[in-house]
Amino acid sequence: MSPETSGSHKSIVIIACAVFRDVINAYPGARDATVVFMDYGLHLTPRKMRAAIQEQIDALAAPSMVMIGFGLCGNGLAGIQPRCHTLVIPRIDDCVSLYLGSRAAYLDAFQAGPATYYLTPGWLECGGEPMSEHRKCVDQYGLEKAGMVSDMLYGKYRNVCFVAFTPEEMDRYRPRALEVAAFCREHWGWLYSERLGSDRLIRRLIDMGRIGPEEADGEFVIVKPGGEVRQEEFLLTPILSGDDSCISTTKSPK
Repeated sequence: MSPETSGSHKSIVIIACAVFRDVINAYPGARDATVVFMDYGLHLTPRKMRAAIQEQIDALAAPSMVMIGFGLCGNGLAGIQPRCHTLVIPRIDDCVSLYLGSRAAYLDAFQAGPATYYLTPGWLECGGEPMSEHRKCVDQYGLEKAGMVSDMLYGKYRNVCFVAFTPEEMDRYRPRALEVAAFCREHWGWLYSERLGSDRLIRRLIDMGRIGPEEADGEFVIVKPGGEVRQEEFLLTPILSGDDSCISTTKSPK
């Protein structure tokens, strides 16, 4: 895709996790943007994620509107500097909200099932789900200690919900999701479910490049040139529910 300019005469750039490749490439609103997809595995090491995204921002020559297709993700975005650019970032803790369509939808799901672990294609691709993490821990520490570490990390959950954007994506990743679910059922008794997500928030993020940051609302963090991404911009921020009738500041577990 070739860079174009928005109404503010700035190039439009999207820097997003590769798990959103199909959704972004299929959305007409992204056709006027330069799109950079980042490796799935960056979620596993927030420090590396921060450095990799900063490198992409620093490589942009002309002042640009940069849409960041990540959540705060383990504080991986904190400290990123826009330089001469303007950053637009979804005001969410992690990418599960991007799959569900909003942070409000994530909070509603959390309230309905607070002990649920959300499994996405991204975690399956990068090996960041409980089964792969447990096996890595066994290799590093041995079976007994690995069991203790895994119980500490995942023992609080009672359910695993696999979330995908489309039925086709669900079908493609289901065998691996079921393998993870079987492992979690054996170790912790988790129940498995599936849920189709929504690309609403991804589309809104992309559209912000055309609309401009002055039209942003509470769903986005805007970081202007010379600023810095701050953790507090994402935490305990009032988010309207789906019917805009109530406000929640509940924090959901990772």
